Amino acid sequence: DVFEQPQHIGHKKIEFHITTDIPAVLQINSEKEEKNGKSVYLYAATEEINNTGFGRIFPAPSSNDKMETEEEDEEIPSEFISRRDLEKNRLSREEMEKFSVFKNYEPGDPNCRIYVKNLAKQVQEKDLKFIFGRYIDFESEVERNMFDIRLMKEGRMKGQAFIGLPNEKAAAKALKEANGYVLFEKPMVVQFARSARPKQDANEGKRKK
Repeated sequence: DVFEQPQHIGHKKIEFHITTDIPAVLQINSEKEEKNGKSVYLYAATEEINNTGFGRIFPAPSSNDKMETEEEDEEIPSEFISRRDLEKNRLSREEMEKFSVFKNYEPGDPNCRIYVKNLAKQVQEKDLKFIFGRYIDFESEVERNMFDIRLMKEGRMKGQAFIGLPNEKAAAKALKEANGYVLFEKPMVVQFARSARPKQDANEGKRKK
């Protein structure tokens, strides 16, 4: 009604009253409209950004994130060591050269069993499982059964261990990441076990004789 009165009735008094009131009303309304308009545009913009983000920008990173989380899940179970801790407590090549146990080091021929030596006296099977268990998929019954730790605690073989892993790939990864890892202040020397080819070793021994 207030808007219609100045149009139909041209009295100055009414115009004065309306002109003083209308700007305030219009200002409030326009502010509301602007706010509403901005909020609508903001919602539309955010929806558009979200849509384009999920549709175009995020697929590749999200897959990477998924891989990273999977890796972390693989690495960080409480019962196994993480790759970060392995790297943190592993000797560098330069540091390895200072230790006699790494002199003339050779990894050996790849196979699914690894040989570990230079273990501290207090090392137990659970310590080795904590390190090398990260290379096992414990949801797989086959891999669980193939995972085998034999720690020598007496005699000349004391301080050494043989660890069976599911395949050469897992063994190679374990060797690469765990060789030089300092366990109880002693760096582990990790190699491929020689037991995978006993006949060849025997033949070579006969030839040398």
